[in-house]
This record gives sequence, structure tokens and C-alpha cells, in this order.
Amino acid sequence: MRPRFPLTVREATLDDAEVLAALWQHAVDEGGEASAAHATLWHRPDRAEATEALAFQLEQPHRHVWVALHDDVVVGAVAASVTTVTPITTTKVLIVTDLVVDPSRRRHGIAWQMLLTVAEHGEEQECEIYLAIIPGVAREPARYLAKVGFSPVASVRAITSQALRARVASRATASPTGRMLAVRRSMRRREARSD
Repeated sequence: MRPRFPLTVREATLDDAEVLAALWQHAVDEGGEASAAHATLWHRPDRAEATEALAFQLEQPHRHVWVALHDDVVVGAVAASVTTVTPITTTKVLIVTDLVVDPSRRRHGIAWQMLLTVAEHGEEQECEIYLAIIPGVAREPARYLAKVGFSPVASVRAITSQALRARVASRATASPTGRMLAVRRSMRRREARSD
């Protein structure tokens, strides 16, 4: 679908940080279930944090962020990374991690134009596969990507660093002797119940 109005897609710059934070906030605000599911993963950054984060993204050699502009106003953004399918194969993959369009500008071909930019970049990088990561409960983006031709192939799960550490620390650092004693106690309780 061709954009219904003149559209320019270019690499993001640090000057776009504040506008991109607002764009992401629009997407979260209208997300309903999706925003509730991501409440622990998202907070609206201030200008300094957004600039720092965007600078980090732009410094990565295989990471790209593009913005779509209409009349010099950012109306969409897409971010993608180039990697391999696995750590032990050379099949290159382009992963679209973010595809956001201003809710008031949807259905005007903006996402199509941004995905064309992604496709062209992937071809330049000799990517054979394109993946897209979206919130699990985000129905509209899922329908859109299915319409484009993306198929479900994986499940992406998230946890905060504090929660992960709390969950795995005791198991990862427990001594084998301690684990063996716990197993023996469990076996004794089962034997006692079966008697």
C-alpha cells in the first residue's frame, strides 16, 4: 500500500528522542490488555533518558532505528537488529523489535513504507529471514503482521532482573549436598504417605 500522503523515512537522530518517547506512550496508552501486561516493563522516559537510550541504540553496529515523517512531523518509527538464527549458524536474520505508528495516522500506509525500508536494509545485509517481536496480547499488530505474511514461530517471554535473580539464585547457588538432603526428605515424606 502506498502512503496516502507524502512520507519520508530516515534514520533516527538524537533529536527524535523526545518525540519517540511520546509515540511509544501513545501506543502503550491505547494498548489496553497489552499495556497492562507490560506495566512492569514500560515507563515513560524523560528527555534525558530517551536521548541516552536512543544514543545506545544508534551506537550498536547491527541495530537501526528509522522514523517516518509527514510534513517534518514524526508519525511512526521502526527498530530492527541484524543477527543470526542461532549462535552456530550463519543464516542472517533481521528482527523487527518495534513498529509504532501514531494512532491518529494509522491506515495511511505508514507501516507499509517503514517495512519496505526494513526489507531493503535486510537485503543489503543479506538477511534470509525477517522476524517481528510484538506484545503477546497486541491483537491489532498481530493481525497486521499476519496480513503482511509473518507467521508465528516463537514465544518471547519477559521478566525483570530482580524477579529473575530472586527465582534462580537459590537454585543456582545451592550446594549439591543441600539439594540431596532436600530430595531425601521429599522421598521420606512420600514413603510415609504411602504407608
